[in-house]
Amino acid sequence: MAIDQNTIEGLNSLKRHIFSELLNLTGRVFIIVRYHENVKIGNRGFLPEEKDRGIVLVFNKRMNFRWYEWGIEAKLVFGSTVEECFIPVEHIIGIYSPEANTQFLCLAEASAEETVTQKEENSKVVKIDFRKKKGA
Repeated sequence: MAIDQNTIEGLNSLKRHIFSELLNLTGRVFIIVRYHENVKIGNRGFLPEEKDRGIVLVFNKRMNFRWYEWGIEAKLVFGSTVEECFIPVEHIIGIYSPEANTQFLCLAEASAEETVTQKEENSKVVKIDFRKKKGA
């Protein structure tokens, strides 16, 4: 089920807020980014397993990055190679901090067009319902 644009914009704003708060509290924050052609990880791109599971990127206070309304622009280091990265906020599906033992997951679908692409991508993903079962 696709979510309306106002909800998507609110969730994207929430992602930025959570990211900033965790970064200020702990000094570093991890994000999980799902594969999409609009996500640019320099010349490196996504490895085959990352196309299925997403990629985890680490940010800290010392790094030079900018969070715009559309998403994050950053130069990230992979091994010894610096890659120019562009991460649209709608493809950030998780934000977490091991130091704060905190995580935020957002698997919302942005539009009907996105829904078709995402369903194709998620065909290999096992979804877990964390809600407590009645009578359990």
